[in-house]
Amino acid sequence: MPLLIPVILGSVRSDRQGIKAARFIIRHLEGRGYTAPLVDPLELKLPLLDRMYKEFPKGEAPKTLERLAELFRRADAFVVVSGEYNHSIPPSLSNTLDHFLEEYFWRPSAIVCYSGGRFGGVRAAMQLRAMLCELGMPSIPSLLPIPEIGTALTADGYAGAAWLNKTASRFVDELVWYAEALRRQRAEGTPY
Repeated sequence: MPLLIPVILGSVRSDRQGIKAARFIIRHLEGRGYTAPLVDPLELKLPLLDRMYKEFPKGEAPKTLERLAELFRRADAFVVVSGEYNHSIPPSLSNTLDHFLEEYFWRPSAIVCYSGGRFGGVRAAMQLRAMLCELGMPSIPSLLPIPEIGTALTADGYAGAAWLNKTASRFVDELVWYAEALRRQRAEGTPY
């Protein structure tokens, strides 16, 4: 069965560049036969967090949260696409992630970060690593930073530079290794 790897996008801005990074990594994942649905906060329109999914009585959570919970429970890994806002992650990304908890447990995550400048969003990625670990989906060691995203990727998510495709290929290799290893371990049981 192919791996299921949801790609969680972090931006809702009208001129957002992160959608290009999401399309880019989805293309790399699907090109290898994996299922990589986009989780887009702009389409989800989640309210600011008041109650987590688990805090709703069974069957009473909003339909959007039910659909996401079902997807996340089936996932083998997650890719999180984050820009850098004031050296941190976008508020819409935090809001999307914070609606869930147990659905992430025992699954690896991988961070695709980007910025308009040369740092590629790595300062936000460092904060995101701590958050993802706390949520129960620790990130793989490698990052996929995309500097100068305005020119690095086309609107459809194609890379203009060969190095970016090569880096993405190695990044996916690493994520798949962790996803397959943890899939086997989950099948044998988890500590709780």
